[in-house]
Amino acid sequence: MTVKEIDFVKLSPTQNMTLLVRTEHPVGEYPDIATAIMSVGHVHAEQVGFIREPTLPGVDAHLHMSADEFCGNGCMALAALVASKQGLRSDGQTDIVLEASGAQEPIRCRVERRYPDYYCQLPMPLPSRVEPYLVEAQDAGRSALVLYENSVHVVIETERLDQETKDRAEVLAKQLEKTWSVPLIGVMLYSPGRKQLAPLISIPSLGCMIWEKSCGSGMASLGAYLAMKAGGSVMASITQPGGTMSVEAQYVQGVLKDLQVAGTVRIVAEGRAYVHA
Repeated sequence: MTVKEIDFVKLSPTQNMTLLVRTEHPVGEYPDIATAIMSVGHVHAEQVGFIREPTLPGVDAHLHMSADEFCGNGCMALAALVASKQGLRSDGQTDIVLEASGAQEPIRCRVERRYPDYYCQLPMPLPSRVEPYLVEAQDAGRSALVLYENSVHVVIETERLDQETKDRAEVLAKQLEKTWSVPLIGVMLYSPGRKQLAPLISIPSLGCMIWEKSCGSGMASLGAYLAMKAGGSVMASITQPGGTMSVEAQYVQGVLKDLQVAGTVRIVAEGRAYVHA
């Protein structure tokens, strides 16, 4: 039996507990390492990303998520970590440029120090399509499929966020896994009356399905959906189980031009973990 030593930092982007691995490992080992350390019996988190050396000039860091997906909260977590290492002072702000899995171009994240947190604003990749999606007959006009290059989200309006509704969302996520061959499937239950979002994330390659405390990418999909539905630009603050995030979608002449999400990040732990294989 071999033992892998994993140098990690644990961060809380709106309580979407994220482990960032600082030690170098082959990409092929990412899923097994992530599955081990995010489990309840180990360090425990909702997602895992790996910090790599950037490949482009002018980039501060490179984030590669465990399933090759793009992750908004993961990017904000890494941006906050880099800003911390750079010594960002209270009430100061800086721009952190990141390369990230699932993103075609480097991403510039604005980070503000709001002790004990870091407030991060991040531009998000635009979906390739946002189209109506009929979940059930009564949902006509109140749900949409939001398609990205490496993920698929379904946004569903509902005032019920009870267990029965969540159970149906999990069944839908399993159905979507059979239809779409992508690293990540998301089902976003949105209550417009309460301005609440319950994000379900499934990563088939890791065999995990999690009701996350927050989801930056899900917020972007909700913003895209709301802008398309309104036929114009929108700004909204939405409560998720882990806290409040904001989204801004610019929608001009029938075209989605820009998506920005924002939230807070706190660095909560760092250390060394051990994976036995």
